[in-house]
Amino acid sequence: MSTKSRDKRQQMLMLAPALIFLGLLIVVPFFMSIGLSFTDQRLVPRPIPTRFVGFTNYERLFDDPLFWKAVGNTALFAALVVPFQLFISLSVALVLNTALPFRGMFRAISVFPLLLPMSVVVAIWAVIYRIPTGPLNAIYQFFAGSEAYIDFIGSSSTAMVSLVVLSAWATFPYQMLIYLAGLQDIPGDQYEAAQLDGANAWQRFLYVTWPGLRNVNIFLLIITTIQALKLFTQVSIMTKGGPNGATTTIIYYLFQQGYTTQKVGYASAVAVIFFLAVVSIALLQRIILKNEGET
Repeated sequence: MSTKSRDKRQQMLMLAPALIFLGLLIVVPFFMSIGLSFTDQRLVPRPIPTRFVGFTNYERLFDDPLFWKAVGNTALFAALVVPFQLFISLSVALVLNTALPFRGMFRAISVFPLLLPMSVVVAIWAVIYRIPTGPLNAIYQFFAGSEAYIDFIGSSSTAMVSLVVLSAWATFPYQMLIYLAGLQDIPGDQYEAAQLDGANAWQRFLYVTWPGLRNVNIFLLIITTIQALKLFTQVSIMTKGGPNGATTTIIYYLFQQGYTTQKVGYASAVAVIFFLAVVSIALLQRIILKNEGET
């Protein structure tokens, strides 16, 4: 056996545990969902045997206004949270990458939200959003009067924005750490050359930092978008999809159909559509961003 073949075999053996793990957690459940989506399977077994119903679940799915509302809410959340979260992450990373006094302490503080379970984060923000005496309403009442308040979670106009702020704060340290690693990977002589050419701070960011973070931006844009499309915990604990369905997302809709109403076959159809949509969006983002980089 040649050295090349031996190295390739060793690589495959090292990858095998991860591939098996991914197969058991993703590939097998996905194909099981495809099979269940063509049946009227229920969560709790019934005296009546499970029947094959063809494309009935998919037809019902596309005819359900609540499903399309969930799709719209999920798209809106992703469109709001992705740029907002990446902006915060990059801004904090830029600050922490400078010669800041007590930089180590500030770096430790900045990752604190990432250490908290999402349920704890939601509980904290529930207190912050509390009406009429929560911290945010206390600030608002200082300017608008003691009787004024904003129902951050109970109003259709503010509930989604409130979830965006909560979610961005809870998970921005992950993107921030990756941005920080990307910033430290940019050669320092590029900044020195730009400074010698008379470039100011903004020009150094625009022509040195931003191009140097291109691959990081592609990775984080795809990962953050996928995370945003999977929004569930915040909705399940804080808003229950309300008010009036304003925060019902695809995953929360899937949960309701699969566990609350016990329609496993119908929920499987939702899961299949969601999986294909997420994969398509991720591939489309990768193709578009790659092509832009080549032009």
